Amino acid sequence: MYKCSLILAAGQGKRIKSDLPKVLHKVAGKEMVNHVIDTMRKASIEDINVIIGKGAELVKEKTASRNISYSLQEEQLGTGHAVKCAIDFLKGKKGVVGVFAGDAPLIKSETVEKLFDLHVSGNNAATLLTSIVEDPTGYGRVVRNGDDVLKIVEHKDCNEEELKINEMNAAIYCFDIESLLNSLEKLSNDNNQGEYYLTDVIGILKEEGKKVGAIEIDYEETIGVNSRVQLAEAEEILRQRINLKHMENGVTIIDPRSTYIGDDVEIGKDTIIYPGNVIEGNTKIGEGVTLYPNSRIVNSIILNNVEIQSSVIIDSKIGESTTVGPFAYIRPESVIGDNARIGDFVEIKKSTIGNNTKVSHLTYIGDAKVGENCNFGCGTVVVNYDGKDKHTTVIGNNSFIGCNTNLVSPVKVEDNTYIAAGSTIVNDVKEGELAVARAKQRNIEGWVSKRKLTDKK
Repeated sequence: MYKCSLILAAGQGKRIKSDLPKVLHKVAGKEMVNHVIDTMRKASIEDINVIIGKGAELVKEKTASRNISYSLQEEQLGTGHAVKCAIDFLKGKKGVVGVFAGDAPLIKSETVEKLFDLHVSGNNAATLLTSIVEDPTGYGRVVRNGDDVLKIVEHKDCNEEELKINEMNAAIYCFDIESLLNSLEKLSNDNNQGEYYLTDVIGILKEEGKKVGAIEIDYEETIGVNSRVQLAEAEEILRQRINLKHMENGVTIIDPRSTYIGDDVEIGKDTIIYPGNVIEGNTKIGEGVTLYPNSRIVNSIILNNVEIQSSVIIDSKIGESTTVGPFAYIRPESVIGDNARIGDFVEIKKSTIGNNTKVSHLTYIGDAKVGENCNFGCGTVVVNYDGKDKHTTVIGNNSFIGCNTNLVSPVKVEDNTYIAAGSTIVNDVKEGELAVARAKQRNIEGWVSKRKLTDKK
């Protein structure tokens, strides 16, 4: 059975008060529409069409890597009109199409699978998701005759009896494609809003004697985001889900309420995460890692048994049993080896640091290739920028860099070398050499007394 999905993502969202299209606001570090697309993929729905309108080019840009197609809704004239804009995508296809909202990121993949499976097994023309809520104000009501769904009535079009119904339409559907296309031709905008409602398709199908099914689900999955308050509510729900998943997989999260983990993050068992950590993007953390409080890790690989304290790591890789921090900054395209030490107030940028190398404190290394078993003294600076271009420094294995050394790129320091403290190195250092590049010390006898600097005033 052929399956595909439409994702409605054309609205600007007036209540969210933003220049950014509503579906591009992030929940758990990912755009809402991308949450929905990724949920479709997890449910084995490969053919996805996103209906775009406001900010169309930006939505395309942010979803470009998802391998999807697009339909354009130039005017927002209701959900039925939005689906009408995807007729070219649906035309000629036979099978089942799901319709989802790009601003409802909490739907679960297992719910999507259940929706499609029950739709097919029930031989339905349409199947919708519903929820029972105490206060259904603002939601479309599901009108039934026992188990049989008769129609959906939008809140503003409800009569007194229909307003008492507390089963609300979740605005998530499956349709037989041919039945949907036939119904769209009959859709009218004769209602209080002058819009084309997708919900009216249910009534059209019932008038034709076709079967409509419904599945009741937890209201939490149906929540749509129309304001900053609802955005925060969705963030809290999804963050709880993510943290629970990791804890069930063997990760210790000491305070889940103050731990922020992105939806795509992978974490190995026996890792311990202290409060205040923010882990984002496609980060992969190994086993036995300890994240002490208040670090931010983005799109990085952290191998087993690493310890990180109060540091920032972005687009980089940290080797096994390495320690980082406190207050280290590992900038993009850096690779730190195994058993290394990156200490306090150390900044690494676009550099490789070899195994067992120690950069303990107050040091900057940029655009450099550093070997194994090296030691950097306090205050070392790799001077990689000449005011116009960036240059590379290469440091071999077993090198000792003394305190307050400046390595002016491009320069090469070979294996088994020593650089004296306070040196500014502008020429290559050969293997086995000691480099001293500082002025000779002079002690001037009697200098203080001649200037009467010790006299009391």
